[in-house]
Amino acid sequence: MGAPARVLPSLLLGLLLASSPGAPGANPGLVARITDQGLQYVAKEGLVALQRELHRITLPDFTGDFKIKHVGRGHYEFHSLHIHSCELLSSALTPLPGQGLSLSISDASIRVQGDWKVRKSFLRLHGSFDVHIKGMTISVNLVLGSESSGRPTVTTSSCSTHIRDVEVDMSGNLGWLLSLFHNQIESRLREILESKVCEIIQKSVTSDLQPYLQTLPVTTEIDRLAGIDYSLMEAPRAAAQMLDVMLKAEIFNREHRTPVAFLAPVMSLPEEHTRMVYFAISDYVFNTASLVPPTSNIRLTTKSFRAFVPRLAKRYPNMNLELQGRVVSAPVLNFSPGNLSLSPQMEVEGFVLLPNSARELIFQLGVTTNLSATLTFNASKITGFLKPEKVQVELKESKVGLFNVELLEALLNYYILNTLYSEVNAKLASGFPLPLLKHIQLYDPVVQIHKDFLFLGANVQYLRV
Repeated sequence: MGAPARVLPSLLLGLLLASSPGAPGANPGLVARITDQGLQYVAKEGLVALQRELHRITLPDFTGDFKIKHVGRGHYEFHSLHIHSCELLSSALTPLPGQGLSLSISDASIRVQGDWKVRKSFLRLHGSFDVHIKGMTISVNLVLGSESSGRPTVTTSSCSTHIRDVEVDMSGNLGWLLSLFHNQIESRLREILESKVCEIIQKSVTSDLQPYLQTLPVTTEIDRLAGIDYSLMEAPRAAAQMLDVMLKAEIFNREHRTPVAFLAPVMSLPEEHTRMVYFAISDYVFNTASLVPPTSNIRLTTKSFRAFVPRLAKRYPNMNLELQGRVVSAPVLNFSPGNLSLSPQMEVEGFVLLPNSARELIFQLGVTTNLSATLTFNASKITGFLKPEKVQVELKESKVGLFNVELLEALLNYYILNTLYSEVNAKLASGFPLPLLKHIQLYDPVVQIHKDFLFLGANVQYLRV
């Protein structure tokens, strides 16, 4: 009883947890889909961040000479320019198939304040000015990619800014004089602001957005035994009104990672758009958990096992007995509408440790456990709940006569229903994290079970810091 009972917690926990690298060209184990609703939420949050950055723009001083009839020549200087207020009202984030995303901002306004000086001969005057920039539009194209490490990347391929109206209001002595050549002033301010806005956007993409995308977890620890790899398989795919991110998604043994011998199926995602983001998690992800549990060796004595094999203690009196348990085939997690089930198959071999230290195989058992499962998810994790139904034991080989298989099955069923059941569910309740960027939480979750995959939907909230 010891070997299968002790290996099962790690196996069953792994089977309900998910995501590591697949071979090039393989299907993803997990697809994260951002819908149009999600993209517009990103655009809205981007406006907040950009508006904050625009307030930090350092505007250069500018000077010039003037010549006015009956007044003569003079010199002007505009200095101490600063952004007084900034209002970005409308934005849209649109997928560019095969490229990335296009961010457009319209009907923006900026108010710039500063001081002016005029010098003519020995006359020196000064005052302040107020400039209202109206109807500003900004267009930015973003190229999405992925690093060799599997993390996403973003760069700016183009940026343009257009200002519709510039209103200049001058105050102070001779302010009326400066108003005579306000066209020069407006033109210069347009040039400065259109250049500075794109400069600050490109800088923000490089120094803020790109590092933020790097917070997507590539490898996440489940427990001391298992980990999840969330590496991107390719650059995110932009399509009409959505963005798909393909993740490799395997569960792997943290101490000894082995290749996966089976492939992920093709997932046909439903056309759902009521949530900002969806996660399609293939059954492949869960079934890779069969690679995680190690072989388990339990040592007993032939005397302690005689209730199951009466002739064992007589033939091998007072000898050590080693039970070795291992998973013999990939346990298949079966997906059907509204239901999850699996039947992990194990093999338990019994060895007697002879006085000369040799190991002699004396029996081999097959152990199958039928389980039903329930998966849910919250703000950042998937959690699970197991309901074991029946344990079946098959005697495959015995060198010590008949086994009391019924008694062994009864004890395993009792253990699983009363002890293992509670232990595994306690671990599953703690769950495992979904591939989320930093400061992102999910709400309004929905869960659908499709053929070959789970489909999880949720809305997104960015927790501003």
